[in-house]
Amino acid sequence: MSKFSLYPPTLDGNSVEEKRKEIKNYFHNSYTLFEKVFELLKDDSVFYKKSELTRHPMIFYFGHTATFFINKLINMKIIDKRINPHFESMFAIGVDEMSWDDVDSSNYKWAEVSEVREYRAKVKNVVDTLIDTLEFTLPITQESPMWIILMGIEHERIHIETSLVLHRQMPLEFIKEVEEFNSFRDVQKDTFQNEMIDIDAQTIILGKDINHNLYGWDNEYGSYTQKVEHFKTSKYLVSNAEYMEFVKENGYENYQFWDEEGKKFLERSGVKYPPFWVKNENGFQYRALSSIVEMPMNFPVEVNALEAEAFCRYKSSKEGMNYSLPSEIQYRAIYEHSQLKDILELDEESSNQNFNFFSSSPVDRYEFNGIYDVIGNVWQWSSTPIFGFEGFKVHPAYDDFSTPTFDNKHSLILGSSWASSGNLIMKHSRYAFRKHFYQNAGFRYVVADKIQEQKIEYKYEKDVTKNCLDSYFRDTQYSYISKAMKYVTATTKALDFGCKTGQSSFELARYFNRVDGVDISARFIRVGVNFQESEVLECDDKTLSLDDFGYERVKNQVVFKQGDPNNLKNSFREYDFVVAKVENLKNFLEILKERVNSDAVIIVFENVEMEGFKLLEEDEGFFILQRIL
Repeated sequence: MSKFSLYPPTLDGNSVEEKRKEIKNYFHNSYTLFEKVFELLKDDSVFYKKSELTRHPMIFYFGHTATFFINKLINMKIIDKRINPHFESMFAIGVDEMSWDDVDSSNYKWAEVSEVREYRAKVKNVVDTLIDTLEFTLPITQESPMWIILMGIEHERIHIETSLVLHRQMPLEFIKEVEEFNSFRDVQKDTFQNEMIDIDAQTIILGKDINHNLYGWDNEYGSYTQKVEHFKTSKYLVSNAEYMEFVKENGYENYQFWDEEGKKFLERSGVKYPPFWVKNENGFQYRALSSIVEMPMNFPVEVNALEAEAFCRYKSSKEGMNYSLPSEIQYRAIYEHSQLKDILELDEESSNQNFNFFSSSPVDRYEFNGIYDVIGNVWQWSSTPIFGFEGFKVHPAYDDFSTPTFDNKHSLILGSSWASSGNLIMKHSRYAFRKHFYQNAGFRYVVADKIQEQKIEYKYEKDVTKNCLDSYFRDTQYSYISKAMKYVTATTKALDFGCKTGQSSFELARYFNRVDGVDISARFIRVGVNFQESEVLECDDKTLSLDDFGYERVKNQVVFKQGDPNNLKNSFREYDFVVAKVENLKNFLEILKERVNSDAVIIVFENVEMEGFKLLEEDEGFFILQRIL
């Protein structure tokens, strides 16, 4: 077993001081492992390369997890002093290919790797001190300051795994061996026939109680109940050998096996086989973490959801049966059949997860009551887009962890992988990715007597953004904008900070060539983005289109971004007009001095006197300022 195979602390315990030691050990294990993962990069120059075009260079991820600690601790007022404001802005946002993520490297001046290493060391000292000194009681609850420390650790655990995927996608010439990770073994050419296992009809209950004794992300809590009908599941994950038939029979060229999203993926990517297969004159080899080896035919194939779905259609066509990916409730039925418990302290003889090894393993190695790899080895794509259970609530420290992915575009991955640890390996964990993303993920298939969809309702908006949504349906004139326009001398670029769901940004597009609609929370931004993309907004029994507003220019001229008003990215600058709906206004205006043009007009909603600004007009509830040099 690897020295990194540590299990997360529970939220309860015998004493606070024992829990401090347990949490500190877990923190150090996570922090050390994360930095060890980046030792795979051959030299510091590789930190500035991208392994995937839709991602940042590696330097972003190296700094991201450390800045997460500081930003969340500042946000929750546990600390009041930043370590490096520039880093804590630059490395803060941009990991999931959202439209508001800025992955254009020309907008960044990346730091030296040595500087980020020094920064990470400083963050480690801050967190160590907090673990030693924070006052808390047991059990640790979501209101506890220690919950934020655990949040930072579990966030880093996620990025340990996703960084390993990115490094494995990096050309091998930029990767070196790391001794602790050199555990690839069990390469075999043997193949065997998959078979189907019966899973009885049963009622499935998803969701965990708020008083559960393990840390959880917001989407895990609440409740969901549904009966799942009898179905059959594959005994094994789909292996490289089984998937090879699909490749050899031109499955990637035959568009009848691909849906519209899949066809677009093929046209955009040009792929003809899985990402970790390496084609040569003799067939295929296999890209492991830091080497190319003989194809392990009995290892699970690693593909994205679109490829997994296409294989199921191919197999259905070939055999005259209805194969599909399992839904979330079907997977839970498989889990229950396997008699697995909630806390999974499993060693290398019983599972391939939690860094027992640093590679996949044969699909016929780890059995759980007749079904193999129910957990571990590789994640398993599902047919279910992630959503919030009944009673879903965001956590104030990370209110947009889940809600931006409640968009019917992010499919749940289930069961964990060899690189999963911490919350990732728990029974109730729920993670989802876009269908074209690659993770340490493969799939198994199921056959049901009839198609049974999971009942998904996106209810999370009702208590999160309902008031903002309702504003679209009110006859809001934004008189403060029209009144301020008489003072405007240039109409090139406007900033709407605290834009919420975006109506005021759309209103500004009547006057300005470019509008940056910015909010600290992506859960609000996504409403405006969806309205922009679909041109339709629904709220309760009402439907609205962009045309109803006469916003002719909003499709191309409003750009939504995520940002912290107290720590603005350098790319937010050169504005002729600003609407500032923020807390700590004086601090925001101090930052804004260097970000607006001379004579820029600024609308604020409290009376402030600031050097560099003069009051032009005061009306009911708002104040019009002008930047003066």
